[in-house]
Amino acid sequence: METLSLTVTGMTCQHCVASVTKEVSEVAGVQSVAVELDEGAVTVTGSALNTETIISAIAEAGYAASI
Repeated sequence: METLSLTVTGMTCQHCVASVTKEVSEVAGVQSVAVELDEGAVTVTGSALNTETIISAIAEAGYAASI
């Protein structure tokens, strides 16, 4: 099990949190997603996590992410 922490910009409400959580949860290997709206942080836990794929999923939700 590994953990990946990312900074996400552009999130302003709970709808944003739900969108990011939904998109990231669909990535292979992801077991849990924790989004901290106030800090603009996303923590992903799972196995064989692909950082670029997770960043792309966040972009699909409409937000920018970085390590």
